[in-house]
Amino acid sequence: MKILLISVNASYMHTNLAIRDLKNYAGKHCRNLSEEVEISLAEYTINQPAGEVLRSIAATEADWILFSTYIWNAEYVCKLLPEIKKILPDCLLGAGGPEFGYGAKKYLTNIAALDFIIFGEGEATFTELIEKCGNMMSNYGGDAKALLTKGKSWLADIKGLYYRKEPEVTEGRCDSEIYFTGSRDLICNLDDLPFPYPEIVEGRADPDHKIYYYESSRGCPFSCSYCLSSVDKRVRFKSLERACSELQIFLDHNIKLVKFVDRTYNLDENHYLGIWDYIMKHHNGKTMFHFEIEAEYLSEKALDFLQQIPEGMMQFEMGVQSANKKTLAAINRSTNVETLAEKIRRIPRTIHQHLDLIAGLPYEDLQSFGQSYDFVMALRPDALQLGFLKILGGTQMEEYAKANGWKWMESPAYETFSTPYLSFSDIAFLKDMEVLTDAYWNKGTFAFTMNYIFRKASPWKFLSALLEYGRSIEAFSQARRESYWFELLCNAIESLDKSLDTNLIYDLLRYDFVRAGKKGNFPSWYKHNYDKDKHRKLLEENGLLENSRIGFAITEYEEFEYNVLAEKPEVEKKHTAVLIRYK
Repeated sequence: MKILLISVNASYMHTNLAIRDLKNYAGKHCRNLSEEVEISLAEYTINQPAGEVLRSIAATEADWILFSTYIWNAEYVCKLLPEIKKILPDCLLGAGGPEFGYGAKKYLTNIAALDFIIFGEGEATFTELIEKCGNMMSNYGGDAKALLTKGKSWLADIKGLYYRKEPEVTEGRCDSEIYFTGSRDLICNLDDLPFPYPEIVEGRADPDHKIYYYESSRGCPFSCSYCLSSVDKRVRFKSLERACSELQIFLDHNIKLVKFVDRTYNLDENHYLGIWDYIMKHHNGKTMFHFEIEAEYLSEKALDFLQQIPEGMMQFEMGVQSANKKTLAAINRSTNVETLAEKIRRIPRTIHQHLDLIAGLPYEDLQSFGQSYDFVMALRPDALQLGFLKILGGTQMEEYAKANGWKWMESPAYETFSTPYLSFSDIAFLKDMEVLTDAYWNKGTFAFTMNYIFRKASPWKFLSALLEYGRSIEAFSQARRESYWFELLCNAIESLDKSLDTNLIYDLLRYDFVRAGKKGNFPSWYKHNYDKDKHRKLLEENGLLENSRIGFAITEYEEFEYNVLAEKPEVEKKHTAVLIRYK
């Protein structure tokens, strides 16, 4: 029996934790797993041509296939499933994951090719499926195809499954009754899960170009109304000893980025501080660890500990979501935004900080969202993710949105179109604001320019004005190369905010432009104040003139009216020559 576990990732660099957990758990716990049962993994991306993926799947000649599904790949998987049934008609097709799990009835009704769906944690259910298949195959002379000819009733006593009677198919839909076999008990002892990445141990990993996901806990005690994690509040932890031994594998093999998928990492102080302490004491100088935390609940002991974390070791993703207390109360989040801000300010800047806002929440109109935006920008995050509310099936927010006039996309990714507080036009405005935020803040390309502007003006008001200017020249309908954003800001600056020193901004903009990388040609907006003799002299003073051709090639010389390197350049009008050496 050939079993194929498939994930369709958002990009090549991602890895799927779920299919690895299923395979490894079954390998450890399946009572009748033998050489006759072959479990394989296949990972694709949503950007691959469907025909290419189908050829790859067909080549496996799998007897049954299980997809790991999320909102970002659901549409792609829905297209694949009927086609797989055409090329592998005797294959048993299943799916799991939060998207199909919570939408099981919809997907089983709409996709005739789909045979079953795993709901909730899938490791034990998957293992029992293999055992049941093995027992049935032995009764039919080892013929895996016989499983399909016997209907689906044999699934009835396996907890955690949705399935239907033999389908009554009408134009691809199945209108027969759908059965749920009942919820399965959660895995209480997470130490029972094998390490998910044997390829790392065996030296088959891609340490520099792949993101490896890891969990040290499951469950979340909070009740955020828009989140599926709020449905199950039973939190379980791996033992500290086990977690640290597995983290050492990542460290030993110089994995570049490890992302913890714990829904809220900092729940148990002994657990999370124990892991941080181990990482700090055993760090290899390369691996970055990513954590999703609730900053408000960081203890004094934790904040003191973080002061010793060096740069390049950790990054934090912290959900602010809104600074409107009425909004936060409506979605069951803490309204103590003052404590949240104070805790975030105490996290050292050696730790990369990624803060989140969500547009489309209750009671938040454009004015309120602008205040939330400025609240977050005042904390100077390394990145601000401007997200949009997704109305997910099975959440409290779904019921609230239906009852209170929200409109949203009926298919994945279920993004909000409008609310009683935001029109569709407002949402479109925020979509353009997301583009500007990424271009002018998150990428760091405009760091010197925007840090000055945001000290002198409201980030929200300034970017809103820039947005309107950009719309007036159809900036958002054009190709958005990095150089274009420089030209847009340069052309707009004099009309945006009369209180700003436009000459200083022009100098800072030029400095950001040249520090971003060696330029072959300078655009028309850029005034290149260059002196080759002075450039040569600075190369000589810095020991870079042994090979003049290489010295000139890896550096740039520029003169400015202001000291662009000063901490507060607005008070430093001083002619400054800068030699930039590129990596």
